[in-house]
Amino acid sequence: MAETTSRIPLVALDRLTVDVLTDDVSDNYVSKTLFAVSEFANVVRAGATRLAGETLLCANLGFGCRLTSEAEGARHRMLFDTGPEGSVFLRNCANLGVRLGEIESIAVSHGHWDHMGALPATLAAIGEAGGRPEVHVNPGMFNERAIRLADGAVIPAAKVPTPEEMTALGAAVVNDPAGRLLLDRHFYLSGEIPRISAFEKGRNDHLCRTGPDAPWAPDPLLLDERMLVAQVRGLGLIVFSACSHAGIVNVCTEVRRLFPGVPIHCVMGGLHLGGVMERLIPATVDGLRPFAIAHIITGHCTGWRALHALATAFGDRVSQSAVGTTYTFAA
Repeated sequence: MAETTSRIPLVALDRLTVDVLTDDVSDNYVSKTLFAVSEFANVVRAGATRLAGETLLCANLGFGCRLTSEAEGARHRMLFDTGPEGSVFLRNCANLGVRLGEIESIAVSHGHWDHMGALPATLAAIGEAGGRPEVHVNPGMFNERAIRLADGAVIPAAKVPTPEEMTALGAAVVNDPAGRLLLDRHFYLSGEIPRISAFEKGRNDHLCRTGPDAPWAPDPLLLDERMLVAQVRGLGLIVFSACSHAGIVNVCTEVRRLFPGVPIHCVMGGLHLGGVMERLIPATVDGLRPFAIAHIITGHCTGWRALHALATAFGDRVSQSAVGTTYTFAA
């Protein structure tokens, strides 16, 4: 495949390895793509001498992965989100043999506890191992969040770590709303994702406020959400959308605008099509067709009905993510 010039000068990677450290599902028997390795194999490779509960990983509500990029003799390691809770995340890393001291950068998708709750413990562990990573966030992540239940009750969400708290744990915090290239142009972290599709209008039960004395206000669009993109030589773009609050069709539309002419090889992450969002499944399936995505790897908040609908529409191009899985993208 010929390389195509895009608006964002990403380096074309020779190899990208994705280790799923946090996801909602633990399933060693789930059907895998040919470029995936299951949790069983990975914990044995990391040194486990037997398969048992304590040698395996724990699934929990959230998303987090380690990305290892290789290009032109350079290698970089970063995290895209962490997960909801520190002790489980650190256990999963230990059982997979992940050396947190090697993490150079952490990109946070949005300001929800199930993506950032494990960040303080992660930064502390990185610091103990001698690392000082950059943490990439944006100012919109730090409003307080809540959910309004059907009976009208407002349930606050756990607060996420502030830039000051992350700095105190040794991070070099980059708090900027704009998109940016990371790690020698191996990755692109987006700015705000435009909301332009006719049906992806967010969730009316999401609320936010700017402080404990401020009133709760509707926050259906969660405009602080970001996506992460890499390009692998000979394949195309790998798009990470941790929760898809923007809507995965909006995400892919923005990717096409930023990288015109470059195919989307894989979309990976949560699509937020479960529960009250199930009504969007048919339109989402139809909206994804024009992008001709080679692989859709669903996880976290996608929901089983959406996974089934996508698999029915796109066949073996769709698979289920599970904690402990490794995916390798290489030409």
